[in-house]
Amino acid sequence: MNNRPISLEQALASFDALWSPRIVTRVNDYDVRIAKVEGEHIWHAHDNTDEFFLVLDGELHISLRESDGERTVRLPRGSAFTVPRGTEHKPYAPSGAAILMFEPTGTPTVGDRHDEIPDHVDATTGHSLTS
Repeated sequence: MNNRPISLEQALASFDALWSPRIVTRVNDYDVRIAKVEGEHIWHAHDNTDEFFLVLDGELHISLRESDGERTVRLPRGSAFTVPRGTEHKPYAPSGAAILMFEPTGTPTVGDRHDEIPDHVDATTGHSLTS
């Protein structure tokens, strides 16, 4: 990673793939990832880490399966939310969104437990911003 300022607007303009995060930088042992999302992701859970979301543009919905039932949080532009470790969740963006996430380096986008991965979901640990 370089030590120059990064324009998130330019970074987002550099790719079109959905649900395919790009690593913008690293902070200690965490990736700072951006992604364009639209439609549904899959139900999944990260057993050993929380997952932080910041909505840069659009609106992101996250359905959560919690001990007292299922609920959905709606995150408009500028909103942040942390999914606690071990919580099954399914992000989706009916009209599209751009998001920023903090995840430990190497964390798969589909977590440790997940539904079947459809072809449109890129199940990687993030791509270099330049790819």
